[in-house]
Amino acid sequence: MPIFAKCRRNSGLNNHGFLRYRSSMTLSSSPSKRSFLCRSAVLLLAMMVGCALTSDDRKIQPIVYSHKSHIENAGLTCTDCHSSVQTLAAASIPNLEVCRNCHSESLSESPEEAKLLKYVAKAAEVPWERVYKVPDHVYFSHRRHVVAGRLECEVCHGNVQQFTMPVSLPEIPVTMENCMSCHRKHNVTNDCLSCHR
Repeated sequence: MPIFAKCRRNSGLNNHGFLRYRSSMTLSSSPSKRSFLCRSAVLLLAMMVGCALTSDDRKIQPIVYSHKSHIENAGLTCTDCHSSVQTLAAASIPNLEVCRNCHSESLSESPEEAKLLKYVAKAAEVPWERVYKVPDHVYFSHRRHVVAGRLECEVCHGNVQQFTMPVSLPEIPVTMENCMSCHRKHNVTNDCLSCHR
């Protein structure tokens, strides 16, 4: 007798090499067992769907930064902090020097400002988490969209002047369909080579 046949016979494998499943409970055993199995299956499915819908790539920022406060109280604009948005492909995350211009010393009792002042004292960049990212094979230029396309920041980033919490998720997901839809809306080419390099 071949060794595999011997193993199959002794280990409960079927003819395809998979373990046989023997259960004392069958669906026809009793209505209460069927009901229990159906309820369990529905609950398991609901939990799986719930987990899939709530999982995201939410970023936790090191400081609870309020765009609203900085725009309304300090009179800042997008380009005051994101200085390269009109001149380069990348909009840039503000470096410490931008923050230090106003926050060289305490302006308030805010615990969040106290965190910032620790970075300033150590001359250490704030480790902001990047939220918006396009795939490596896609070319995206803020300058092209803001200067040439004359798009306002809100088109892609939402009503930032009302954000009291730091950005943790893209307002509009960076997907090919969203980009192509916007291009169609603004009568801009959707030729593959315009964005894919």
